[in-house]
Amino acid sequence: MQSLTAPELAAWIENAARPNPVLLDIREPWEFQICHISGALTMPMNTILDKFSELDAEHSIVCICHHGVRSMQVGLFLKKHGINHVSNLTGGVHAWALQVDGTMPTY
Repeated sequence: MQSLTAPELAAWIENAARPNPVLLDIREPWEFQICHISGALTMPMNTILDKFSELDAEHSIVCICHHGVRSMQVGLFLKKHGINHVSNLTGGVHAWALQVDGTMPTY
């Protein structure tokens, strides 16, 4: 599984020549309400086991959480279950707020 920094993910999203990844935000709904990256799909970690089959195994997926620990666990789970194009956002939305979007609330 790859790790991406917040600036690397921002560059990927801004690159019109490259298809955008699915931004899989695995935080709890209350966390997602505080802040999230625009366009992110919310799928709380405790629902992954039941819902991961809804994900397109051929599409690039970037797992996102608060600091990157839970999302790394989910990414490893997805890889183990046949989803090959998985990355983890190192530092999570907190890093995104600090390095990419200074207007994003932090918690």
